[in-house]
Amino acid sequence: MIIFSDRKDIEPAQLVALYRQAPWATTRTQDDTCDMLAHTDVAITAWDGSRLVGLGRVLTDYVYRASIWDVIVDTDYQGQDIGTHIIQRILDHPDLKRVELFGLCTRSPGFYEKLGFSSKEQTGMVWARSKHARQE
Repeated sequence: MIIFSDRKDIEPAQLVALYRQAPWATTRTQDDTCDMLAHTDVAITAWDGSRLVGLGRVLTDYVYRASIWDVIVDTDYQGQDIGTHIIQRILDHPDLKRVELFGLCTRSPGFYEKLGFSSKEQTGMVWARSKHARQE
Protein backbone atom coordinates (compact mmCIF):
# COMPACT_ATOMS: atom_id res chain seq x y z
CA MET A 1 0.00 0.00 0.00
CA ILE A 2 1.31 3.45 -0.95
CA ILE A 3 1.50 5.98 1.88
CA PHE A 4 1.75 9.73 1.18
CA SER A 5 3.53 12.18 3.47
CA ASP A 6 4.37 15.86 3.61
CA ARG A 7 7.43 15.39 5.81
CA LYS A 8 10.61 16.77 4.24
CA ASP A 9 13.08 14.58 6.13
CA ILE A 10 13.84 12.52 3.06
CA GLU A 11 17.12 10.67 2.84
CA PRO A 12 18.96 12.40 -0.04
CA ALA A 13 20.37 9.07 -1.29
CA GLN A 14 16.84 7.74 -1.79
CA LEU A 15 15.83 10.82 -3.73
CA VAL A 16 18.96 10.73 -5.89
CA ALA A 17 18.18 7.09 -6.72
CA LEU A 18 14.70 8.19 -7.83
CA TYR A 19 16.17 11.08 -9.85
CA ARG A 20 18.48 8.67 -11.69
CA GLN A 21 15.35 7.34 -13.42
CA ALA A 22 14.48 10.69 -15.02
CA PRO A 23 16.51 12.11 -17.92
CA TRP A 24 16.09 15.65 -16.56
CA ALA A 25 17.63 14.82 -13.17
CA THR A 26 20.40 12.26 -13.70
CA THR A 27 23.22 14.61 -12.70
CA ARG A 28 21.79 15.57 -9.30
CA THR A 29 24.03 14.84 -6.33
CA GLN A 30 23.28 13.97 -2.70
CA ASP A 31 24.84 17.23 -1.44
CA ASP A 32 22.84 19.38 -3.85
CA THR A 33 19.68 17.38 -3.14
CA CYS A 34 20.14 17.92 0.59
CA ASP A 35 20.43 21.69 0.03
CA MET A 36 17.44 21.66 -2.32
CA LEU A 37 15.27 19.90 0.25
CA ALA A 38 16.29 22.42 2.93
CA HIS A 39 14.96 25.23 0.72
CA THR A 40 11.78 23.48 -0.42
CA ASP A 41 8.63 24.90 1.16
CA VAL A 42 6.33 21.88 0.74
CA ALA A 43 7.18 18.35 -0.37
CA ILE A 44 4.77 15.50 -0.94
CA THR A 45 6.29 12.04 -1.00
CA ALA A 46 4.95 8.60 -1.78
CA TRP A 47 6.27 5.53 0.04
CA ASP A 48 5.98 1.78 -0.36
CA GLY A 49 7.15 0.74 3.07
CA SER A 50 10.57 2.37 3.44
CA ARG A 51 11.03 2.81 -0.33
CA LEU A 52 10.59 6.32 -1.73
CA VAL A 53 8.51 5.89 -4.89
CA GLY A 54 7.34 9.43 -5.64
CA LEU A 55 7.92 13.11 -4.96
CA GLY A 56 6.55 16.52 -5.84
CA ARG A 57 7.84 19.74 -4.31
CA VAL A 58 6.73 23.36 -4.07
CA LEU A 59 8.37 26.76 -3.76
CA THR A 60 5.92 29.44 -2.66
CA ASP A 61 5.08 32.74 -0.97
CA TYR A 62 1.98 30.97 0.49
CA VAL A 63 -0.38 33.69 -0.79
CA TYR A 64 -0.09 34.58 -4.44
CA ARG A 65 2.15 32.10 -6.21
CA ALA A 66 3.49 28.60 -5.89
CA SER A 67 5.61 26.67 -8.33
CA ILE A 68 5.54 22.89 -8.52
CA TRP A 69 8.80 21.11 -9.26
CA ASP A 70 10.30 17.66 -9.64
CA VAL A 71 7.14 15.59 -9.84
CA ILE A 72 8.56 12.11 -10.25
CA VAL A 73 7.32 8.55 -9.77
CA ASP A 74 9.51 5.45 -9.68
CA THR A 75 9.25 3.67 -13.04
CA ASP A 76 8.17 0.46 -11.26
CA TYR A 77 5.16 2.33 -9.82
CA GLN A 78 4.01 4.41 -12.77
CA GLY A 79 0.45 3.89 -13.96
CA GLN A 80 -0.91 3.64 -10.40
CA ASP A 81 -2.09 7.30 -10.14
CA ILE A 82 0.71 8.15 -7.69
CA GLY A 83 1.61 11.29 -9.66
CA THR A 84 -2.04 12.33 -9.69
CA HIS A 85 -2.26 11.87 -5.91
CA ILE A 86 0.93 13.87 -5.38
CA ILE A 87 -0.40 16.80 -7.44
CA GLN A 88 -3.80 16.68 -5.74
CA ARG A 89 -2.19 16.63 -2.30
CA ILE A 90 -0.12 19.67 -3.28
CA LEU A 91 -3.17 21.58 -4.50
CA ASP A 92 -5.15 20.62 -1.37
CA HIS A 93 -2.31 21.10 1.13
CA PRO A 94 -3.47 23.21 4.11
CA ASP A 95 -0.37 25.43 3.99
CA LEU A 96 -1.15 26.30 0.35
CA LYS A 97 -4.90 26.96 0.66
CA ARG A 98 -4.49 30.72 0.03
CA VAL A 99 -2.31 30.40 -3.06
CA GLU A 100 -4.01 32.01 -6.07
CA LEU A 101 -1.89 30.57 -8.88
CA PHE A 102 0.16 27.38 -9.18
CA GLY A 103 2.70 27.14 -11.96
CA LEU A 104 4.91 24.39 -13.23
CA CYS A 105 7.47 23.80 -15.93
CA THR A 106 7.12 20.61 -17.91
CA ARG A 107 7.77 19.06 -21.27
CA SER A 108 4.91 16.58 -20.72
CA PRO A 109 1.80 18.77 -20.57
CA GLY A 110 -0.76 16.02 -21.24
CA PHE A 111 -0.60 14.55 -17.73
CA TYR A 112 -1.07 17.95 -16.10
CA GLU A 113 -3.83 19.10 -18.46
CA LYS A 114 -5.91 16.11 -17.27
CA LEU A 115 -5.55 17.54 -13.75
CA GLY A 116 -6.85 20.98 -14.75
CA PHE A 117 -3.62 22.81 -15.61
CA SER A 118 -3.71 25.01 -18.70
CA SER A 119 -0.85 25.95 -21.01
CA LYS A 120 -2.95 28.71 -22.58
CA GLU A 121 -2.44 31.06 -19.65
CA GLN A 122 1.20 30.27 -19.16
CA THR A 123 3.90 32.80 -19.85
CA GLY A 124 7.49 32.56 -18.95
CA MET A 125 11.08 32.60 -19.94
CA VAL A 126 14.11 30.66 -18.81
CA TRP A 127 17.74 31.66 -18.24
CA ALA A 128 20.09 28.69 -18.02
CA ARG A 129 23.40 29.17 -16.24
CA SER A 130 24.93 26.32 -18.27
CA LYS A 131 24.28 28.21 -21.50
CA HIS A 132 25.95 31.37 -20.21
CA ALA A 133 29.07 29.89 -18.64
CA ARG A 134 32.08 32.10 -19.05
CA GLN A 135 34.83 30.91 -21.30
CA GLU A 136 38.07 31.28 -19.37
